[in-house]
Amino acid sequence: MADPMLTSSSEECRTPLLPLQHQSPQSLRYQFTSLLTLKNLWIISGPLSCLLIFFFVDLGDRPSSRNMLAILAWVFLWWITEAVPMAVTSMSPLFLFPIFGIASSDDVAKSYMDDIIALVLGSFILALAVEHYNIHRRLALNITSLFCGDTLNPPLLLLGICGTTAFVSMWMHNTAAAVMMMPVATGILQRFPDGDSVHPDVKRFCKAVVLGVIYSATIGGMSTLTGTGVNLILVGMWESYFPQEEPISFSTWFFFGFPLALLLFFVCWGVLCLLYCSKNSEKTLSAYLDRNHLKRELELLGPMAFAEKMVLTIFGLLVVLWMTRSITNNVPGWGSLFHDLVGDGTASVFMATFLFVIPNKKNEGEMLMDWNKCKKLPWNIILLLGAGFAIADGVRTSGLTEVVSSNLGFLKEAPYLAVAPIACLISAAITEFTSNNATTTLVLPLLIELAASMEVHPLLLMVSGAIGAQFAFLLPTSTPSNVVGFTTGHIRIEDMLRVGVPLKIAGIAALSLLMPTLGAFVFKINKQT
Repeated sequence: MADPMLTSSSEECRTPLLPLQHQSPQSLRYQFTSLLTLKNLWIISGPLSCLLIFFFVDLGDRPSSRNMLAILAWVFLWWITEAVPMAVTSMSPLFLFPIFGIASSDDVAKSYMDDIIALVLGSFILALAVEHYNIHRRLALNITSLFCGDTLNPPLLLLGICGTTAFVSMWMHNTAAAVMMMPVATGILQRFPDGDSVHPDVKRFCKAVVLGVIYSATIGGMSTLTGTGVNLILVGMWESYFPQEEPISFSTWFFFGFPLALLLFFVCWGVLCLLYCSKNSEKTLSAYLDRNHLKRELELLGPMAFAEKMVLTIFGLLVVLWMTRSITNNVPGWGSLFHDLVGDGTASVFMATFLFVIPNKKNEGEMLMDWNKCKKLPWNIILLLGAGFAIADGVRTSGLTEVVSSNLGFLKEAPYLAVAPIACLISAAITEFTSNNATTTLVLPLLIELAASMEVHPLLLMVSGAIGAQFAFLLPTSTPSNVVGFTTGHIRIEDMLRVGVPLKIAGIAALSLLMPTLGAFVFKINKQT
């Protein structure tokens, strides 16, 4: 006698294989609907758009540029819709490029590990060490306590929270900085009451704090190469397209990025204070929040241990190495001792290695870090950067940039002082609908070709485009940092628009002022190439 469980199981397995005429209309409708789910449609849209371009688009005598355009359609559709995990999409150039004849598998693979990727990898390991030992929380509470005096001053407290976030974001990815700082900020806001009956001043200040964290994380990331993937993509493309030119070092970028970020930071703080800190907010907020709250939080962390001191020391030494590797042409940095064979990635991985050989003095034989703690490394971001570099090489070698830039000839007549604002505005508009990194990867190769046709220095357009790609201030989906703030429940899209619009306008105006002046000095930009 057959086992009833096996009989039932076999019958269930045979059901989907019945001929169509033997299946019920409800069953057919369910199967058809399941195939047409939105996610499946987005998955199909990538390869389908690729094939449509491959077979039906004609770009003249440049078949490789048509193939590259087909690949871009596939990759960017999957990036924008997140039909498949971002990391998986980021690996797709590894098989698409060889199949469509853009580049060999070896050449594509090299884009996924270079000095820039090494810089990111070492920085992320150090960021994990900072997070593991709660150093970011201690730093945030100390600085915030400094700005929150005996008498509560809401604008000053907001300045402390925003300033701490911006500082942290300078040395690690801005998304990681927002993720780290948001619990600290919301922990302070938990002192306030909840509910519909809460005072409007309290609600407004909560909005200001959350908006301040997400925007300060973005602005702080503009200051350094490690603050955001956009800056790293810019540096990688500059080295790829112009290997004969002097590379953009950590210190070179800092001399331009920090003043720009500082200017935007104070604009952001001023707008937040103007919109969300009323004259009566000090009296209302003082009943719920004072310096004693911050002191209690610090006491719970206890005194700083040896491990925390060592991680801070290593991080500080790395910053020094970054800043002094290459200083000026007349004052060479320590990199000249090694015949300029070392890069910022060299210093990053070198200092991160110390975390695995220095004991933490907590448990015998335990080091500051072990590889198990590194399982949280954001490989999706690392792969995304590699994909960006690979796409940049493919767009250049396939001739696609020349095809597109030939259709932008109307910009050749633009005044010189309008070049930077136009490039910034193009990126700033696109970045609201796709990721900052994807925007940069798409726009920079086009700006490079456009710079050649306009006979201006490429960095005038490249830097402007990269900075514009970071002005993602309007929508929650435009950058992960915004999503972090939006999920707290304190802000709505209306709040982001109220602050984001003037912030984006101020950013474009600041870049228009600094790029032809400070940028011309730092990046050695002349009017003619």
